[in-house]
Amino acid sequence: MDAIAVTNLTKRYDKVLAVDAITFSAPPGATIGLLGGNGAGKTTTIAMMLGLLLPTAGEIRILGHDMARDRFAALARMNFSSPYIALPSRLTVAENLRVYGHLYNVHGIDRRIAELADELDLEDLLDRPAGQLSAGQKTRVALAKALINKPDVLLLDEPTASLDPDTGDRVRTWLERYRDQSGCTILLASHNMAEVERMCSHVLMMKQGRIVDRGSPRELLERYAREDMEDVFLDIARNRQNPVPA
Repeated sequence: MDAIAVTNLTKRYDKVLAVDAITFSAPPGATIGLLGGNGAGKTTTIAMMLGLLLPTAGEIRILGHDMARDRFAALARMNFSSPYIALPSRLTVAENLRVYGHLYNVHGIDRRIAELADELDLEDLLDRPAGQLSAGQKTRVALAKALINKPDVLLLDEPTASLDPDTGDRVRTWLERYRDQSGCTILLASHNMAEVERMCSHVLMMKQGRIVDRGSPRELLERYAREDMEDVFLDIARNRQNPVPA
């Protein structure tokens, strides 16, 4: 059974078609890249997968649960991270993690917070209010929040945004280790093409609400006769002719 199965997913706002009948799936333990320029429909897709937006049409099944009818059973085993969504600014990092741990009914919450603090280098930040953190620190805390319940499905929106190269590399390594050890399925929306090439087994290229191409990074590089995914991204974003027949 696929961990994620999306079928003909559509979201319309009046005359604007934000997501246009997309279909994709992800097996357990895979990392799937969701790529596209601003306005391509990535965030809307993730919001529908989380149950924050209701689809206009189509079906989402996560961990075997229909998100239209039984989403809370799946949500308990999912989590999400975006550096663009702020945590309560007056709570300390530890207090924020403890609140989210209780929301997910995490047993041994103090031990889990200590584990994440060690892995993500948060020990010196635990007693600091979230509103006083730098952008990179907020990104690491958002990841800790996303991993607090040891999710089976993890939705990541720009997980290493604002991180310096060293910290970004360490976070990717930790995510890869967590995925390999837990079997977690990851959906990764990113503008960092090196990150996508490193982490993703399969990539979905979105434009104007549609999936316009898909395949492994290697397949896409060969199809577009390019040496890196950034050039593939630009070919699609700028409507360049595909130089190699798909």
